[in-house]
Amino acid sequence: MRRLSVAMASGLLVGCASLDPWSQPPAAQRLQRDDTVGDCVRRFQASDILIDAAGTRDVQAVRVPGFPYLRVDRTLASLADEVDGQPQRAAEWSAALAAQDEAGRRVELHNAGRDAAAAAASMADCRRLLALADQQQLPALQEAAQVPDDYSNTRRVLGLYPLTRYAFAAGISAWQRDTRAEFAAALAGGPHGAPRTRYLAAEQLDELPDLRQAAALGLPPISRERLAALIIRHAPRLEIGTLDDNDRPGALVWQHDSGDSLQLGVDVDQAVLYVRSAHGRLGGRWLLQLVYSVWFPARPPAHAYDVLAGRLDGLLWRVTLDEDGAPLVYDSIHPCGCYHLFIPTGRVRARPQPESIDEGLFAPQSVRAPAVDERVVLHLATGTHYLHGVSVEPFRRRVGEGGILMALRDDDQLRRLPLPGGGSRSAFGTDGLVAGSERLERFYFWPTGIASAGQMRQWGRHATAFVGRRHFDDPTLLDRYFERQP
Repeated sequence: MRRLSVAMASGLLVGCASLDPWSQPPAAQRLQRDDTVGDCVRRFQASDILIDAAGTRDVQAVRVPGFPYLRVDRTLASLADEVDGQPQRAAEWSAALAAQDEAGRRVELHNAGRDAAAAAASMADCRRLLALADQQQLPALQEAAQVPDDYSNTRRVLGLYPLTRYAFAAGISAWQRDTRAEFAAALAGGPHGAPRTRYLAAEQLDELPDLRQAAALGLPPISRERLAALIIRHAPRLEIGTLDDNDRPGALVWQHDSGDSLQLGVDVDQAVLYVRSAHGRLGGRWLLQLVYSVWFPARPPAHAYDVLAGRLDGLLWRVTLDEDGAPLVYDSIHPCGCYHLFIPTGRVRARPQPESIDEGLFAPQSVRAPAVDERVVLHLATGTHYLHGVSVEPFRRRVGEGGILMALRDDDQLRRLPLPGGGSRSAFGTDGLVAGSERLERFYFWPTGIASAGQMRQWGRHATAFVGRRHFDDPTLLDRYFERQP
Protein backbone atom coordinates (compact mmCIF):
# COMPACT_ATOMS: atom_id res chain seq x y z
CA MET A 1 0.00 0.00 0.00
CA ARG A 2 2.86 2.38 0.78
CA ARG A 3 4.40 1.78 -2.65
CA LEU A 4 1.05 2.52 -4.27
CA SER A 5 0.76 5.81 -2.37
CA VAL A 6 4.31 6.85 -3.30
CA ALA A 7 3.73 6.03 -6.97
CA MET A 8 0.50 8.04 -7.05
CA ALA A 9 2.10 11.00 -5.30
CA SER A 10 5.08 10.95 -7.69
CA GLY A 11 2.80 10.99 -10.72
CA LEU A 12 0.80 13.90 -9.33
CA LEU A 13 3.92 15.88 -8.49
CA VAL A 14 5.30 15.44 -12.01
CA GLY A 15 1.99 16.66 -13.44
CA CYS A 16 1.94 19.74 -11.21
CA ALA A 17 5.53 20.66 -12.05
CA SER A 18 4.79 20.51 -15.77
CA LEU A 19 1.82 22.87 -15.46
CA ASP A 20 3.78 25.94 -14.36
CA PRO A 21 6.95 26.67 -16.39
CA TRP A 22 7.39 29.89 -14.39
CA SER A 23 8.26 28.08 -11.17
CA GLN A 24 11.59 26.81 -12.55
CA PRO A 25 14.91 28.65 -12.91
CA PRO A 26 16.11 30.67 -14.70
CA ALA A 27 12.68 32.26 -15.34
CA ALA A 28 11.72 32.24 -11.65
CA GLN A 29 14.94 34.10 -10.78
CA ARG A 30 14.74 36.58 -13.64
CA LEU A 31 11.24 37.66 -12.72
CA GLN A 32 12.89 39.46 -9.78
CA ARG A 33 15.43 41.35 -11.90
CA ASP A 34 14.99 45.08 -12.44
CA ASP A 35 16.54 45.32 -15.90
CA THR A 36 15.70 44.67 -19.56
CA VAL A 37 16.00 40.90 -19.09
CA GLY A 38 13.52 41.02 -16.22
CA ASP A 39 11.20 43.23 -18.28
CA CYS A 40 11.24 40.71 -21.13
CA VAL A 41 10.51 37.76 -18.87
CA ARG A 42 7.60 39.66 -17.31
CA ARG A 43 6.29 40.48 -20.79
CA PHE A 44 6.12 36.76 -21.60
CA GLN A 45 4.49 36.08 -18.23
CA ALA A 46 1.83 38.72 -18.92
CA SER A 47 1.20 37.12 -22.31
CA ASP A 48 0.75 33.71 -20.66
CA ILE A 49 -1.65 35.14 -18.08
CA LEU A 50 -3.75 36.69 -20.85
CA ILE A 51 -3.77 33.45 -22.88
CA ASP A 52 -4.74 31.29 -19.91
CA ALA A 53 -7.48 33.72 -18.91
CA ALA A 54 -8.90 33.53 -22.45
CA GLY A 55 -8.66 29.73 -22.43
CA THR A 56 -6.78 29.62 -25.74
CA ARG A 57 -3.69 27.67 -24.69
CA ASP A 58 -2.29 25.51 -27.53
CA VAL A 59 -0.43 22.31 -26.63
CA GLN A 60 0.89 21.11 -29.98
CA ALA A 61 4.33 21.92 -28.59
CA VAL A 62 4.92 22.22 -24.83
CA ARG A 63 6.42 25.19 -23.00
CA VAL A 64 9.93 24.59 -21.66
CA PRO A 65 10.05 24.95 -17.84
CA GLY A 66 12.24 27.88 -16.91
CA PHE A 67 12.44 29.18 -20.50
CA PRO A 68 9.06 30.86 -21.18
CA TYR A 69 9.94 31.99 -24.70
CA LEU A 70 10.69 28.45 -25.93
CA ARG A 71 8.57 25.39 -26.75
CA VAL A 72 9.56 21.86 -27.65
CA ASP A 73 8.12 18.93 -29.55
CA ARG A 74 9.37 15.34 -29.62
CA THR A 75 11.55 15.91 -32.67
CA LEU A 76 13.42 18.82 -31.12
CA ALA A 77 13.61 17.02 -27.76
CA SER A 78 15.35 14.09 -29.47
CA LEU A 79 18.08 16.51 -30.65
CA ALA A 80 18.84 17.92 -27.20
CA ASP A 81 21.89 15.70 -26.64
CA GLU A 82 23.31 16.31 -30.11
CA VAL A 83 24.24 19.98 -29.71
CA ASP A 84 27.03 19.56 -27.12
CA GLY A 85 30.26 21.22 -28.25
CA GLN A 86 28.61 22.56 -31.43
CA PRO A 87 27.79 26.25 -30.90
CA GLN A 88 26.25 26.71 -34.34
CA ARG A 89 24.08 23.60 -34.00
CA ALA A 90 23.06 24.68 -30.49
CA ALA A 91 22.06 28.11 -31.79
CA GLU A 92 19.97 26.54 -34.58
CA TRP A 93 18.31 24.19 -32.11
CA SER A 94 17.50 27.04 -29.72
CA ALA A 95 16.15 29.10 -32.64
CA ALA A 96 13.84 26.21 -33.57
CA LEU A 97 12.53 26.12 -29.98
CA ALA A 98 11.89 29.86 -30.19
CA ALA A 99 10.09 29.44 -33.52
CA GLN A 100 7.81 26.86 -31.93
CA ASP A 101 6.86 29.33 -29.21
CA GLU A 102 6.34 32.15 -31.69
CA ALA A 103 4.01 29.99 -33.78
CA GLY A 104 2.07 28.69 -30.79
CA ARG A 105 1.79 32.09 -29.12
CA ARG A 106 0.60 33.67 -32.35
CA VAL A 107 -2.23 31.10 -32.51
CA GLU A 108 -3.14 31.64 -28.85
CA LEU A 109 -3.24 35.42 -29.08
CA HIS A 110 -5.18 35.36 -32.34
CA ASN A 111 -7.81 33.08 -30.77
CA ALA A 112 -7.90 35.37 -27.73
CA GLY A 113 -8.98 38.24 -29.99
CA ARG A 114 -5.65 40.04 -29.89
CA ASP A 115 -3.58 41.39 -32.76
CA ALA A 116 -1.31 38.35 -32.91
CA ALA A 117 1.01 39.77 -35.58
CA ALA A 118 1.64 42.97 -33.62
CA ALA A 119 2.15 41.05 -30.37
CA ALA A 120 4.57 38.62 -32.02
CA ALA A 121 6.57 41.47 -33.52
CA SER A 122 6.77 43.26 -30.17
CA MET A 123 8.15 40.13 -28.49
CA ALA A 124 10.74 39.29 -31.17
CA ASP A 125 13.39 41.58 -29.66
CA CYS A 126 12.75 40.06 -26.24
CA ARG A 127 13.28 36.57 -27.64
CA ARG A 128 16.65 37.58 -29.05
CA LEU A 129 17.65 39.24 -25.77
CA LEU A 130 16.66 36.20 -23.70
CA ALA A 131 18.42 33.83 -26.10
CA LEU A 132 21.60 35.85 -25.66
CA ALA A 133 21.19 35.91 -21.88
CA ASP A 134 20.66 32.14 -21.83
CA GLN A 135 23.74 31.16 -23.82
CA GLN A 136 25.38 29.88 -20.63
CA GLN A 137 22.22 27.96 -19.68
CA LEU A 138 22.51 25.32 -22.42
CA PRO A 139 22.90 22.32 -20.05
CA ALA A 140 19.80 23.39 -18.10
CA LEU A 141 17.88 23.98 -21.34
CA GLN A 142 18.87 20.54 -22.69
CA GLU A 143 17.57 18.91 -19.53
CA ALA A 144 14.34 20.90 -19.48
CA ALA A 145 13.49 20.64 -23.19
CA GLN A 146 11.68 17.32 -22.98
CA VAL A 147 8.11 16.32 -23.81
CA PRO A 148 6.23 14.33 -21.14
CA ASP A 149 4.62 11.29 -22.68
CA ASP A 150 0.87 11.09 -23.05
CA TYR A 151 0.43 8.24 -20.60
CA SER A 152 -0.58 8.73 -16.98
CA ASN A 153 1.36 6.60 -14.52
CA THR A 154 -1.31 7.36 -11.92
CA ARG A 155 -4.04 5.90 -14.11
CA ARG A 156 -1.95 2.82 -14.74
CA VAL A 157 -1.29 2.32 -11.05
CA LEU A 158 -4.96 2.73 -10.13
CA GLY A 159 -6.03 0.53 -13.04
CA LEU A 160 -3.70 -2.32 -12.03
CA TYR A 161 -2.09 -2.07 -15.44
CA PRO A 162 0.49 -4.85 -14.88
CA LEU A 163 -2.49 -7.25 -14.70
CA THR A 164 -5.12 -5.63 -16.95
CA ARG A 165 -2.69 -5.19 -19.85
CA TYR A 166 -3.06 -8.90 -20.66
CA ALA A 167 -6.76 -8.43 -21.35
CA PHE A 168 -6.03 -5.39 -23.52
CA ALA A 169 -3.33 -7.34 -25.38
CA ALA A 170 -5.84 -10.09 -26.17
CA GLY A 171 -8.26 -7.52 -27.61
CA ILE A 172 -5.51 -5.99 -29.74
CA SER A 173 -4.57 -9.43 -31.10
CA ALA A 174 -8.21 -10.01 -32.09
CA TRP A 175 -8.35 -6.64 -33.89
CA GLN A 176 -5.13 -7.46 -35.74
CA ARG A 177 -6.51 -10.83 -36.88
CA ASP A 178 -9.69 -9.16 -38.17
CA THR A 179 -7.67 -6.45 -39.91
CA ARG A 180 -5.43 -8.97 -41.66
CA ALA A 181 -8.54 -10.78 -42.89
CA GLU A 182 -10.04 -7.51 -44.20
CA PHE A 183 -6.83 -6.61 -46.03
CA ALA A 184 -6.60 -10.11 -47.51
CA ALA A 185 -10.21 -9.90 -48.72
CA ALA A 186 -9.60 -6.48 -50.27
CA LEU A 187 -6.47 -7.69 -52.05
CA ALA A 188 -8.42 -10.68 -53.36
CA GLY A 189 -11.08 -8.36 -54.79
CA GLY A 190 -13.85 -9.44 -52.42
CA PRO A 191 -17.30 -7.78 -52.33
CA HIS A 192 -17.33 -4.11 -51.36
CA GLY A 193 -20.79 -3.85 -49.81
CA ALA A 194 -21.70 -0.14 -49.87
CA PRO A 195 -21.18 1.91 -53.05
CA ARG A 196 -17.69 3.32 -53.31
CA THR A 197 -16.91 7.02 -53.73
CA ARG A 198 -13.51 8.12 -55.02
CA TYR A 199 -11.62 11.27 -54.01
CA LEU A 200 -8.39 12.75 -55.31
CA ALA A 201 -6.31 15.72 -54.19
CA ALA A 202 -6.07 19.01 -56.02
CA GLU A 203 -2.80 19.89 -57.75
CA GLN A 204 -2.32 23.09 -55.78
CA LEU A 205 -2.08 24.01 -52.10
CA ASP A 206 -3.91 26.69 -50.15
CA GLU A 207 -0.87 27.13 -47.90
CA LEU A 208 2.43 25.30 -47.33
CA PRO A 209 3.33 23.66 -43.98
CA ASP A 210 6.01 25.33 -41.87
CA LEU A 211 9.65 24.53 -42.78
CA ARG A 212 11.42 26.38 -39.96
CA GLN A 213 12.70 23.25 -38.20
CA ALA A 214 14.66 22.00 -41.20
CA ALA A 215 17.91 23.81 -40.41
CA ALA A 216 17.99 22.56 -36.82
CA LEU A 217 17.40 19.00 -37.99
CA GLY A 218 20.33 18.98 -40.35
CA LEU A 219 18.08 18.13 -43.29
CA PRO A 220 19.18 18.97 -46.82
CA PRO A 221 17.59 22.28 -47.79
CA ILE A 222 14.24 21.98 -49.55
CA SER A 223 12.63 24.78 -51.48
CA ARG A 224 9.00 25.72 -51.13
CA GLU A 225 8.46 24.66 -54.73
CA ARG A 226 10.00 21.24 -54.09
CA LEU A 227 7.93 20.73 -50.94
CA ALA A 228 4.75 21.67 -52.79
CA ALA A 229 5.59 19.23 -55.58
CA LEU A 230 6.19 16.39 -53.10
CA ILE A 231 2.95 17.10 -51.24
CA ILE A 232 0.97 16.96 -54.47
CA ARG A 233 2.79 13.87 -55.75
CA HIS A 234 2.27 11.83 -52.57
CA ALA A 235 -1.25 12.96 -51.66
CA PRO A 236 -3.27 9.74 -51.40
CA ARG A 237 -6.46 9.04 -53.24
CA LEU A 238 -9.40 7.70 -51.28
CA GLU A 239 -11.97 5.09 -52.12
CA ILE A 240 -14.63 5.12 -49.40
CA GLY A 241 -17.64 2.91 -48.85
CA THR A 242 -20.41 5.51 -48.71
CA LEU A 243 -23.83 5.02 -47.13
CA ASP A 244 -24.51 8.57 -45.94
CA ASP A 245 -22.83 11.88 -45.08
CA ASN A 246 -20.89 10.26 -42.23
CA ASP A 247 -18.73 8.64 -44.93
CA ARG A 248 -18.00 11.90 -46.74
CA PRO A 249 -14.72 13.68 -45.82
CA GLY A 250 -14.97 17.42 -45.31
CA ALA A 251 -13.63 20.57 -43.70
CA LEU A 252 -13.61 20.99 -39.92
CA VAL A 253 -15.72 24.04 -39.07
CA TRP A 254 -17.27 25.75 -36.07
CA GLN A 255 -21.06 25.76 -36.47
CA HIS A 256 -24.20 26.27 -34.42
CA ASP A 257 -25.99 23.16 -33.18
CA SER A 258 -29.77 22.88 -32.81
CA GLY A 259 -29.61 24.81 -29.53
CA ASP A 260 -27.57 27.65 -31.08
CA SER A 261 -24.45 26.62 -29.18
CA LEU A 262 -21.16 26.34 -31.03
CA GLN A 263 -19.81 22.91 -31.81
CA LEU A 264 -17.13 21.54 -34.08
CA GLY A 265 -18.51 19.83 -37.16
CA VAL A 266 -17.56 18.71 -40.65
CA ASP A 267 -18.76 20.54 -43.76
CA VAL A 268 -19.04 17.66 -46.24
CA ASP A 269 -19.66 20.10 -49.08
CA GLN A 270 -15.98 21.06 -48.80
CA ALA A 271 -13.90 17.93 -49.45
CA VAL A 272 -10.54 18.63 -47.80
CA LEU A 273 -7.26 16.78 -47.37
CA TYR A 274 -5.18 18.44 -44.63
CA VAL A 275 -1.38 18.10 -44.72
CA ARG A 276 1.58 18.83 -42.47
CA SER A 277 5.30 18.11 -42.68
CA ALA A 278 7.22 16.19 -40.02
CA HIS A 279 10.54 14.41 -39.62
CA GLY A 280 11.63 10.88 -38.79
CA ARG A 281 14.88 9.04 -38.47
CA LEU A 282 15.95 5.82 -40.17
CA GLY A 283 19.45 4.39 -40.10
CA GLY A 284 20.89 7.58 -38.63
CA ARG A 285 19.41 9.81 -41.34
CA TRP A 286 16.75 12.47 -40.91
CA LEU A 287 13.96 12.09 -43.44
CA LEU A 288 11.05 14.26 -44.51
CA GLN A 289 7.56 13.02 -43.66
CA LEU A 290 4.24 14.20 -45.07
CA VAL A 291 1.16 13.65 -42.93
CA TYR A 292 -2.25 13.82 -44.59
CA SER A 293 -5.55 13.74 -42.70
CA VAL A 294 -9.24 13.58 -43.51
CA TRP A 295 -12.19 14.18 -41.19
CA PHE A 296 -15.68 12.68 -41.16
CA PRO A 297 -18.80 13.92 -39.33
CA ALA A 298 -19.14 10.79 -37.18
CA ARG A 299 -18.58 7.12 -36.67
CA PRO A 300 -22.19 5.91 -36.48
CA PRO A 301 -23.08 3.07 -34.05
CA ALA A 302 -23.01 -0.42 -35.52
CA HIS A 303 -25.36 -1.67 -32.76
CA ALA A 304 -27.20 -0.40 -29.71
CA TYR A 305 -24.16 -0.35 -27.41
CA ASP A 306 -21.26 0.49 -29.70
CA VAL A 307 -18.64 2.00 -27.38
CA LEU A 308 -16.48 3.05 -30.35
CA ALA A 309 -19.15 5.23 -32.01
CA GLY A 310 -19.42 8.99 -31.65
CA ARG A 311 -19.20 12.41 -33.25
CA LEU A 312 -16.24 13.12 -35.56
CA ASP A 313 -13.87 10.57 -37.00
CA GLY A 314 -10.98 10.58 -39.42
CA LEU A 315 -7.78 9.07 -40.73
CA LEU A 316 -4.12 10.17 -40.71
CA TRP A 317 -1.84 8.83 -43.45
CA ARG A 318 1.92 9.41 -43.16
CA VAL A 319 4.49 9.09 -45.93
CA THR A 320 8.17 8.82 -44.98
CA LEU A 321 10.31 9.86 -47.96
CA ASP A 322 13.81 8.81 -48.93
CA GLU A 323 16.31 11.45 -50.01
CA ASP A 324 15.25 10.96 -53.64
CA GLY A 325 11.63 11.80 -52.81
CA ALA A 326 10.36 8.22 -53.13
CA PRO A 327 8.39 6.65 -50.25
CA LEU A 328 10.06 4.23 -47.84
CA VAL A 329 7.27 3.49 -45.37
CA TYR A 330 3.63 4.44 -44.96
CA ASP A 331 1.76 4.31 -41.66
CA SER A 332 -1.68 5.31 -40.44
CA ILE A 333 -3.77 6.06 -37.37
CA HIS A 334 -7.17 7.58 -36.65
CA PRO A 335 -7.22 11.04 -34.97
CA CYS A 336 -7.73 9.30 -31.61
CA GLY A 337 -4.29 7.70 -31.99
CA CYS A 338 -5.97 4.30 -32.42
CA TYR A 339 -5.45 1.58 -35.03
CA HIS A 340 -1.78 2.22 -35.78
CA LEU A 341 -0.63 0.16 -38.73
CA PHE A 342 2.31 0.24 -41.15
CA ILE A 343 2.45 -0.32 -44.90
CA PRO A 344 6.14 -0.76 -45.85
CA THR A 345 7.54 -0.58 -49.37
CA GLY A 346 10.20 -2.90 -50.78
CA ARG A 347 12.91 -0.39 -49.83
CA VAL A 348 12.82 -1.44 -46.17
CA ARG A 349 12.56 -4.62 -44.15
CA ALA A 350 11.30 -5.27 -40.66
CA ARG A 351 13.76 -5.45 -37.79
CA PRO A 352 13.59 -8.49 -35.51
CA GLN A 353 11.41 -7.57 -32.54
CA PRO A 354 11.84 -8.71 -28.92
CA GLU A 355 9.28 -11.04 -27.41
CA SER A 356 6.72 -8.87 -25.63
CA ILE A 357 2.99 -8.37 -25.26
CA ASP A 358 3.52 -4.65 -25.88
CA GLU A 359 2.06 -3.35 -29.14
CA GLY A 360 4.76 -3.51 -31.78
CA LEU A 361 5.04 -3.49 -35.54
CA PHE A 362 1.75 -4.36 -37.20
CA ALA A 363 1.96 -4.40 -41.01
CA PRO A 364 -1.07 -6.08 -42.59
CA GLN A 365 0.16 -5.31 -46.09
CA SER A 366 3.19 -4.13 -48.03
CA VAL A 367 3.01 -2.11 -51.23
CA ARG A 368 5.40 -1.27 -54.04
CA ALA A 369 6.62 2.31 -54.07
CA PRO A 370 4.59 4.17 -56.70
CA ALA A 371 6.40 5.70 -59.64
CA VAL A 372 6.21 9.44 -60.34
CA ASP A 373 3.24 8.88 -62.66
CA GLU A 374 1.33 6.72 -60.15
CA ARG A 375 -0.68 7.41 -57.01
CA VAL A 376 -1.52 5.47 -53.84
CA VAL A 377 -5.18 4.66 -53.20
CA LEU A 378 -6.52 4.13 -49.67
CA HIS A 379 -9.56 1.87 -49.39
CA LEU A 380 -11.72 2.86 -46.38
CA ALA A 381 -14.60 0.94 -44.85
CA THR A 382 -18.13 2.26 -44.46
CA GLY A 383 -18.97 3.71 -41.04
CA THR A 384 -15.79 2.74 -39.19
CA HIS A 385 -13.52 4.36 -41.79
CA TYR A 386 -11.00 1.61 -41.13
CA LEU A 387 -8.23 1.35 -43.67
CA HIS A 388 -8.60 -2.12 -45.18
CA GLY A 389 -6.46 -1.97 -48.30
CA VAL A 390 -3.85 0.05 -50.19
CA SER A 391 -3.27 -0.05 -53.93
CA VAL A 392 -1.31 1.83 -56.60
CA GLU A 393 -2.86 3.17 -59.79
CA PRO A 394 -1.78 5.32 -62.76
CA PHE A 395 -2.10 9.06 -62.37
CA ARG A 396 -4.91 10.65 -64.38
CA ARG A 397 -4.98 14.39 -64.94
CA ARG A 398 -8.62 14.74 -65.90
CA VAL A 399 -10.71 15.18 -62.76
CA GLY A 400 -13.74 13.53 -64.32
CA GLU A 401 -11.79 10.27 -64.53
CA GLY A 402 -10.60 10.35 -60.93
CA GLY A 403 -13.50 11.31 -58.67
CA ILE A 404 -14.34 14.17 -56.31
CA LEU A 405 -11.62 16.78 -55.94
CA MET A 406 -10.23 17.44 -52.43
CA ALA A 407 -8.63 20.79 -51.55
CA LEU A 408 -5.16 20.55 -49.98
CA ARG A 409 -4.89 22.67 -46.83
CA ASP A 410 -2.26 23.23 -44.17
CA ASP A 411 -3.19 21.18 -41.10
CA ASP A 412 -2.14 24.07 -38.85
CA GLN A 413 -5.26 25.95 -39.99
CA LEU A 414 -7.15 23.75 -37.52
CA ARG A 415 -5.50 25.64 -34.68
CA ARG A 416 -7.46 28.81 -35.51
CA LEU A 417 -10.70 28.08 -37.30
CA PRO A 418 -13.07 30.99 -38.03
CA LEU A 419 -16.13 31.39 -35.79
CA PRO A 420 -19.55 32.11 -37.35
CA GLY A 421 -19.82 35.50 -35.63
CA GLY A 422 -16.21 36.54 -36.14
CA GLY A 423 -12.98 35.70 -34.37
CA SER A 424 -11.41 32.26 -34.25
CA ARG A 425 -11.04 29.19 -32.07
CA SER A 426 -8.86 26.11 -32.20
CA ALA A 427 -10.41 22.75 -33.05
CA PHE A 428 -8.51 21.47 -30.01
CA GLY A 429 -8.97 22.21 -26.33
CA THR A 430 -6.28 23.27 -23.89
CA ASP A 431 -5.74 19.56 -23.21
CA GLY A 432 -5.21 18.82 -26.92
CA LEU A 433 -8.54 16.96 -27.19
CA VAL A 434 -11.48 17.69 -29.49
CA ALA A 435 -14.52 18.45 -27.33
CA GLY A 436 -17.64 16.54 -28.30
CA SER A 437 -15.76 13.58 -29.80
CA GLU A 438 -15.67 11.51 -26.60
CA ARG A 439 -16.25 7.76 -26.83
CA LEU A 440 -17.74 5.37 -24.27
CA GLU A 441 -14.58 3.28 -24.59
CA ARG A 442 -12.84 5.79 -22.33
CA PHE A 443 -14.58 4.18 -19.36
CA TYR A 444 -13.01 0.83 -20.21
CA PHE A 445 -9.55 1.80 -21.43
CA TRP A 446 -8.53 4.30 -18.74
CA PRO A 447 -6.22 1.75 -17.02
CA THR A 448 -3.94 1.97 -20.08
CA GLY A 449 -2.99 5.49 -18.97
CA ILE A 450 -4.41 7.27 -22.02
CA ALA A 451 -6.68 10.21 -21.25
CA SER A 452 -10.14 9.74 -22.79
CA ALA A 453 -9.23 6.86 -25.09
CA GLY A 454 -10.99 7.09 -28.43
CA GLN A 455 -11.37 10.89 -28.37
CA MET A 456 -9.97 12.87 -31.29
CA ARG A 457 -6.82 14.84 -30.48
CA GLN A 458 -4.21 17.27 -31.73
CA TRP A 459 -0.94 16.55 -33.52
CA GLY A 460 1.72 15.78 -30.91
CA ARG A 461 -0.81 14.20 -28.54
CA HIS A 462 -1.31 10.83 -30.23
CA ALA A 463 -0.44 7.93 -27.94
CA THR A 464 -0.84 4.89 -30.21
CA ALA A 465 -0.40 1.85 -27.95
CA PHE A 466 -2.78 0.57 -25.29
CA VAL A 467 -0.13 -1.92 -24.20
CA GLY A 468 3.31 -0.37 -23.92
CA ARG A 469 4.16 3.25 -24.75
CA ARG A 470 4.30 4.71 -28.23
CA HIS A 471 3.66 8.11 -29.82
CA PHE A 472 2.88 8.81 -33.44
CA ASP A 473 5.19 11.85 -33.57
CA ASP A 474 8.18 10.02 -32.05
CA PRO A 475 10.96 10.58 -34.64
CA THR A 476 12.75 7.37 -33.58
CA LEU A 477 9.72 5.18 -34.32
CA LEU A 478 10.86 4.00 -37.75
CA ASP A 479 14.29 2.97 -36.45
CA ARG A 480 12.54 0.80 -33.88
CA TYR A 481 10.76 -1.26 -36.52
CA PHE A 482 12.59 -1.00 -39.86
CA GLU A 483 15.95 -0.96 -41.60
CA ARG A 484 16.85 -0.27 -45.21
CA GLN A 485 17.11 -3.15 -47.61
CA PRO A 486 20.79 -3.83 -48.37
